Amino acid sequence: VGPYVLVTPNETRRKQLQQIAKKELDDLEQWKKEHRPGPITLVPQRLGGNESEAQVRQNQQMILMQSKYQKKQKREEYVKAKKAAEEAEILKKRAIQREKAERLEVKKRQEEMQRREMLLEDQKYKTNELLNRLDMGLPKSDSCQIANPGLESTAWKRSHAYKQALREDENRRLEEMKQEQQRKAELLEFKQKQEEETRTRALKNEQRSCLESLLIFYCTLRVNNAFLDRLQNKTQLNNIYHPGYTG
Repeated sequence: VGPYVLVTPNETRRKQLQQIAKKELDDLEQWKKEHRPGPITLVPQRLGGNESEAQVRQNQQMILMQSKYQKKQKREEYVKAKKAAEEAEILKKRAIQREKAERLEVKKRQEEMQRREMLLEDQKYKTNELLNRLDMGLPKSDSCQIANPGLESTAWKRSHAYKQALREDENRRLEEMKQEQQRKAELLEFKQKQEEETRTRALKNEQRSCLESLLIFYCTLRVNNAFLDRLQNKTQLNNIYHPGYTG
């Protein structure tokens, strides 16, 4: 412990401070006594309402029932809106999947048509190549030194008939492909029309259900209002013949 200096307290200064503090406390008490509020004087008046306790209790019960009904109605509307939103989301996802499937089907048909066209082109090329070979193997028509002219005419007829048969076969295949594409287009149009009718019918059913719900709510509201009017009239009659106390 370091060195320290002990200072002797000044008793005179302490007494002066104590006297000043005491004087201030006495002044505060004196001020409180002088500014103490006086007695309160109120004009006598009659308290209470114009309705009896039973009527007040009945009104409270009615308000409570109405609040319960409103909460129930809000909850039902929330559930209905949530269900409608979920159904709309499901319909939207189905529509997206349907569009993807249709695009995939169109892409497959286009690839199939391209493949058939390529196959027909290749077949046509090979057929022409074969016919050219046959034509090159036949003797020329302007050569007069022909051993047997019947053979030339017979080969030419067979080649011409073969070419004609190939052309007819190719035309028949093209016609079949056109008819098939037309049938597919008609089927796709019919499916789209059915889906549009289904969506329209679902929308009409939803609107009808909403209208029915609104009608039920309106009827219920009218019944409740009529019940409350009858109850209020009955209460007024009871107050007329059996007035309640006020206090």
